Amino acid sequence: ENSLVVEIGGPEVLCYGDMIEGYAEVRGLRRWIVPVPVLTPRLSSYWVHWVTPIPAQIAQPLIEGLKNEAIVRESTAPSLFPDIELMDYKNAVRRALENLEASQVETAWSDALVTTQGDTPPVQLSTSEGMIIERRSCQVAAPVEAIYRSFTSLGGDGGWLYANWAWRLRGALDRVIGGVGYRRGRRETESLRVGDAVDFWRVEELQPNHLLRLRAEMKVPGRAWLQFETRPNADEQSELLQTAFFAPKGLSGLMYWYLLYPIHAAIFSGLIQGVATRAEHSRIDAQTNLG
Repeated sequence: ENSLVVEIGGPEVLCYGDMIEGYAEVRGLRRWIVPVPVLTPRLSSYWVHWVTPIPAQIAQPLIEGLKNEAIVRESTAPSLFPDIELMDYKNAVRRALENLEASQVETAWSDALVTTQGDTPPVQLSTSEGMIIERRSCQVAAPVEAIYRSFTSLGGDGGWLYANWAWRLRGALDRVIGGVGYRRGRRETESLRVGDAVDFWRVEELQPNHLLRLRAEMKVPGRAWLQFETRPNADEQSELLQTAFFAPKGLSGLMYWYLLYPIHAAIFSGLIQGVATRAEHSRIDAQTNLG
């Protein structure tokens, strides 16, 4: 059998520095490239791990590959595939970044930090496709309808069920730096629709008795979402999942997330417990009224 190697490349020849600068331009970032005399792949991978969401074990083989040129030197591909139009680097980056949305990030890399209680991971911190994901779950003694009503009632005059002073402080700070602040409240107390404002969030998706996704509109060095889901379980219980998504913009975004994470973790923990408790109390009140 005859074999054939087909080399496929883009229309440009770029060095890795050009690629970094091109990516930064597409993301709206300012970057300076500083040459250093010695830096091994292992040390470089640790640096990448620290300043980006990429785990060191993934970064190291990629960095080791930088010493190899990847330049197309023969023209077999255009003759075999004449109808394929090559995409330049910046447009390819823009296409890749289209997936940087909370609704499209579903899997996590192996760089996950999990706190376990039995077989259920109640708190999971992971990175996926440049997104930092903090997911919490708990079992609630209430039907999915009660849990859905609980988390779709958040915000406005009803508050956030835990550390309301911290939410108001965050809104005040946002106003100081030119953001929307906390004062918008919500359109109605009992109902939501896609596009509604909820304090400094915007309702991005609603699935009745299942899901609510809020997109942050406060000023942050990146993009952020807060999502609630509920699923029915056996024994008249349901599972409540609360997920915070954060797509950091550069090093400032990573510093924002990790420096404030102890505060965010406490608020996220109180929030999910508050949603669960309110759903359970509403179930008890309903049973009492029926009785």
